Amino acid sequence: MEVQSSNNGGHSSFSSLRVYLNSLSSTPSRLARRAVSVSTSSDEMSRVRAVSGEHMRRTLRWYDLIGLGIGGMVGAGVFVTTGRASRLYAGPSIVVSYAIAGLCALLSAFCYTEFAVHLPVAGGAFSYIRITFGEFPAFFTGANLVLDYVMSNAAVSRSFTAYFGTAFGISAHKWRFVVSALPAGFNEIDPVAVVVVLAITVIICCSTRESSKVNMIMTAFHIAFIAFVIVMGFLRGDSKNLTSPAKPEHPSGFFPFGAAGVFNGAAMVYLSYIGYDAVSTMAEEVKNPVKDIPVGVSGSVAIVTVLYCLMAVSMSMLLPYDLIDPEAPFSAAFRGSNGWEWVTKVVGIGASFGILTSLLVAMLGQARYMCVIGRSRVVPVWFAKIHHRTSTPVNASSFLGTSELPKDSVFLNGLDCDILLGIFTAVLALFTDLNILLNLVSIGTLFVFYMVANALIFKRYVPVGPTKPWPTLTFLTLFSTISLVFTLIWQLAPQGKVKAFMLGASAVVAIAIVLIFHFVVPQANKPELWGVPFMPWTPCVSIFLNIFLLGSLDAPSYVRFGFFSGLIVLVYLFYGVHASSDAEANGSFGVKEDGQVLKELTEV
Repeated sequence: MEVQSSNNGGHSSFSSLRVYLNSLSSTPSRLARRAVSVSTSSDEMSRVRAVSGEHMRRTLRWYDLIGLGIGGMVGAGVFVTTGRASRLYAGPSIVVSYAIAGLCALLSAFCYTEFAVHLPVAGGAFSYIRITFGEFPAFFTGANLVLDYVMSNAAVSRSFTAYFGTAFGISAHKWRFVVSALPAGFNEIDPVAVVVVLAITVIICCSTRESSKVNMIMTAFHIAFIAFVIVMGFLRGDSKNLTSPAKPEHPSGFFPFGAAGVFNGAAMVYLSYIGYDAVSTMAEEVKNPVKDIPVGVSGSVAIVTVLYCLMAVSMSMLLPYDLIDPEAPFSAAFRGSNGWEWVTKVVGIGASFGILTSLLVAMLGQARYMCVIGRSRVVPVWFAKIHHRTSTPVNASSFLGTSELPKDSVFLNGLDCDILLGIFTAVLALFTDLNILLNLVSIGTLFVFYMVANALIFKRYVPVGPTKPWPTLTFLTLFSTISLVFTLIWQLAPQGKVKAFMLGASAVVAIAIVLIFHFVVPQANKPELWGVPFMPWTPCVSIFLNIFLLGSLDAPSYVRFGFFSGLIVLVYLFYGVHASSDAEANGSFGVKEDGQVLKELTEV
């Protein structure tokens, strides 16, 4: 099947500079028409998916998804964020931080699962929001998530340098070099991280099934290593470290920084759970979405949460929190211990493998996001190409949307969205400090999960057709507002009875709003295949937790988030809305075969 061009041989806003400038003058009218235009499930499953030419093969089962989920989450969580979150924010109560973040992730995973079962395409959050809130909210969310993947992969690859160096007894600083001319936070160059990212980029250009097999082998080894670390922590550790710091002048107790520290730690370690989102992007490649996706997505989150909590306790027992190495906490815990130096090397090797599996899954996910965003035409359509042999996303047409290149083309085999994103990731990993990356990724991830929870409520309670959605939109706005008020009071109000009263009052108002909505507005679209239980309470708790954790992050991270968000808006204004308007004018969008979705979902 030939890949459709961005203009389908018809009208194009990009055929010449004069035409493009004329198109810019039509931006307001195009925005009014396209920004909130929604797609449909049947359209996403048929016409939109056909843009890629080839179909992704349905080869994955539930155990593949669990393996991909564990591989995608464990490396990032324990080996990148745990040490920093414990040392700077939570102390020994980091285990509670992981439990809170895990609950938040599990609730979000339920929301993802209902969408993925109903709409098993590779677009994840982008597709879910596109069929509910429209094109621009979907593009804004999807682009943020792609940036999250790129930056989290850069963060994880920089941590790989620290652990890989530990395995050979070499400090991470000796692998890196400083360029004084660059600003602080962007001046420590890490060439090892670049090599790792580019190597993983080459691997994921193979078929998804082969990538899954490689991941399963590495994940099995990694779980064995995790068990080893947990056992060593409990054997070698001291329960006294759970309450006593090394230096008496530092805060003591299991909660040295109080409840605020626990939630600040939870916000930072939430990066650990971005891997399950990558699993949802594999939905188009799952044999039986109805049975396999719920087990794979939710099961992997639950298993990983237990592993995180056990490893957090193990780490906290090994060392007082104020002696934990923020970059490589587990390997550093055994450094200098008589007779235990060999454990440091084992930890370095095992953690390095875990980080590689995390990178593998995350980079698989980011490529699939770009593929589906390309199908929607808001980025160049050549991102949407599926390779005819590997069934993975590949760029098979020129920037101007010409016909398909020959199958043996050097361009076809040498340039794809995996490689483009891999290069971008490598550049970030080369320059950017770990702490800057982690906070920025946390904001983007929490925002995306917040949007998916809102989209699920909208999908359930707003009927398809001309019915006005204002009751549901009003509820979502009010609930988000009161959740934000609660968060601001928690963060800014001074301690005392007044603060406790305001927090209690906000909680009562939030519960009342949900109760009124639950009894006044009936569900319009109950799922036929798999649905989130306890509607609307489950997604509402997810919304509240995401907003609350967002309030725990620092102001500079929001400035950076605003900068990237501004870039995303500009891309949509100067390219996306015009490209999608061209596709609409040329008949590329439309609805057909309404019964096809349910038929495909129930086929094994």
